[in-house]
Amino acid sequence: MRKRGPVNNGSKEAAMKDLHEIFAVFKKEFPKVWAQHDALGREIHENGGPLPEKVRWLIKVAVSASSQHKLSLETHVAKAREAGATDAEIKHTLLLVMQTTGFPMFMESYSVFKNMK
Repeated sequence: MRKRGPVNNGSKEAAMKDLHEIFAVFKKEFPKVWAQHDALGREIHENGGPLPEKVRWLIKVAVSASSQHKLSLETHVAKAREAGATDAEIKHTLLLVMQTTGFPMFMESYSVFKNMK
């Protein structure tokens, strides 16, 4: 089973720290919505098809970058790294976004990536 952010079910995963404080606030304020959203995300990510873990997270990096969802991009970069993606693979993923979304969108995403610890 892959690692995910904390879940309020007393599991080992619940001890993991959220990357963004606002995400923890959302989960506390809307626990039922979070539980259903998380269950759907797990089902799609884990059982939706044959793509390897690292590839799935790199695709999510590309989608987040293309959508300019900075918090999601940070989360997906971190998850891609956990799944074994190298910085070179993440940068390549971001470069692939450039021709579809444009250079400014790439630069925003590249900036987010470069500013991560």
